[in-house]
Amino acid sequence: MDADRIERVIEAVLLAADEPVSIDRMLRLFAPGELPDENPRRAVRAALDAISEATAERGFELVRVASGFRFQVRQQYSPWVSRLLDERPPRYSRALLETLALIVYRQPVTRGDIEEIRGVSVSQSIMRTLLERGWIRVVGQRETPGRPALYGTTRTFLDYFNLTSLDDLPPMDEIESLMKPVLDDAKAADEGGAGGVPPPNKSAPAPHEPPDPPPMAEIIQMPPA
Repeated sequence: MDADRIERVIEAVLLAADEPVSIDRMLRLFAPGELPDENPRRAVRAALDAISEATAERGFELVRVASGFRFQVRQQYSPWVSRLLDERPPRYSRALLETLALIVYRQPVTRGDIEEIRGVSVSQSIMRTLLERGWIRVVGQRETPGRPALYGTTRTFLDYFNLTSLDDLPPMDEIESLMKPVLDDAKAADEGGAGGVPPPNKSAPAPHEPPDPPPMAEIIQMPPA
């Protein structure tokens, strides 16, 4: 099979797949003799490079994440694509995102560790949501009284945030950039959603506004209370 046909096959596979496809899985899709015998993996990588180059100016891109490769809409075109979808993306509270950020940068951690750093209790619903999303998992138990569960992140978390490994995490002071897509949704949820907030009553006294929360990076680096 020539290089152009290998490229088209892989392109079709990526379009049909509903999850990232690893190179090992791509290799298994070809019958014996369809890839060059001397270095089939190199042939697949060359096809992926060609696809990436061919889509450089398109509305979608080839992205490598922890589980493999996938096509996805470029971020700048997501507002238009979202109008096509009936289901609105989930919205997450800042408390949930702060909890996730602490697990990401301090893993493995217990729920008690997170509560000590944030200075407030972590609701069971937050931990349940993170577990159900598949972003965190129990990675062990701490050898202390009660043997509390230790939490860490998952491959699903890496895939969602377009990371190939934890080594790709931005520095702590840039955590807001990593969380930006879901932070925007959280802000909209806190405000009641676009178009869902009535205009303020100018004759009423201005309500007391709580101070802005500290930056997420500052929270992550806080010592336990």
